[in-house]
Amino acid sequence: MDSYIIESNKKKSRIPARLDFAQSGTGLILGLFMWVHMFLVGSIILGKGSFNFVAKTMELAFLSDTGHGFPIAVFFAVLTIFTLFIIHALLGVRKFPISWKQHQIIRDQMKMMKHTDTNLWYIQVVTGFIMFFAGSVHLYIMLTHPGSIDPYMSADRIVSGHMWPLYLILLICVELHGTIGLYRLCMKWGWFSGKDAKKSRQTLKKMKNKATIFFLTIGILALFVFIVIGIKHRDRVGEKYSNHIAAVEQVQDDQPIQGKDQDQEIKILQPAEAKHE
Repeated sequence: MDSYIIESNKKKSRIPARLDFAQSGTGLILGLFMWVHMFLVGSIILGKGSFNFVAKTMELAFLSDTGHGFPIAVFFAVLTIFTLFIIHALLGVRKFPISWKQHQIIRDQMKMMKHTDTNLWYIQVVTGFIMFFAGSVHLYIMLTHPGSIDPYMSADRIVSGHMWPLYLILLICVELHGTIGLYRLCMKWGWFSGKDAKKSRQTLKKMKNKATIFFLTIGILALFVFIVIGIKHRDRVGEKYSNHIAAVEQVQDDQPIQGKDQDQEIKILQPAEAKHE
């Protein structure tokens, strides 16, 4: 049998540690971004106008003379997140079981140990695998259509574009993966550890569970509101919310003018009728 001799004087590589640090850094950025993103998307719960305001703010509409904004700003924001997403995924893949045999060994060890944090890691592996495909689809759509973020067009994409199953799966995976990841980062790097490590672990787990429930609730409510809007908007697929508002304002501006013309016609008719009498 061939043997492998480790040289004691061989310099240890720091690459694995640096890759692990990069994975933690990209995971932290993406996790915090997803929480902020969920708040922004959740603005649809407050109404179409609130979501449109958020979308226009992301397009830097306040810097535009016309108020239409710059979709290119969304493009670069999505490109940045997409890049971090791919880097984080590639760094995470190196820790995945690469064969069914390895996967079975891990499953047997999990059953034997019954360790909560190991189970959470396995959930991260499964959700991360799903997100690699579902998340890439979503990010690619946003990258190629940066100006399509408004209440009507987003709802049309979800309902008329039949994307709601993908977004539902992505929502669940993202929230589970993100909250577990942030919890594991806190445990790994000793953040918020305090004097009593065991008590801190329990506190962080409770915070993780509450955050998962909170953001899943916001996400599901937001998805439900988008579905309702999309169903009502089926006969006007492709219409932008801003164009709809402009049309409504135009109708409202025309109504007083028509009323004024009718009043003038009445005043003209009244003297003519009086003279005839």
